Amino acid sequence: MNMQALMAQAQKMQRDITKKKEEIDNMEFDGNSELVDVKMSGKKEILSVNIKCEGSLDSDDVEALEDMIKIAVNDVINKINKETEKQLGSYNAGGLGGLF
Repeated sequence: MNMQALMAQAQKMQRDITKKKEEIDNMEFDGNSELVDVKMSGKKEILSVNIKCEGSLDSDDVEALEDMIKIAVNDVINKINKETEKQLGSYNAGGLGGLF
């Protein structure tokens, strides 16, 4: 394979990666726990947090709520990472490990 063909292939791969990353960035993901729902963009920006509570909260409830928020946020980040790996994993396996 000559150098021009190799460069053309690399440029195509770069365009493909950029396109897939933009698609993921524009997606919305939902993370859920028992008391909290979190919506996050593919850029890993929290778009909304919905706390499912009935009545007032005491200090024990606040601590539990904080834990539920962490669980929900971690859940949505995990989903984004899995989607990224699903769509861009072939590029990572091709020697671009650590790119994303």
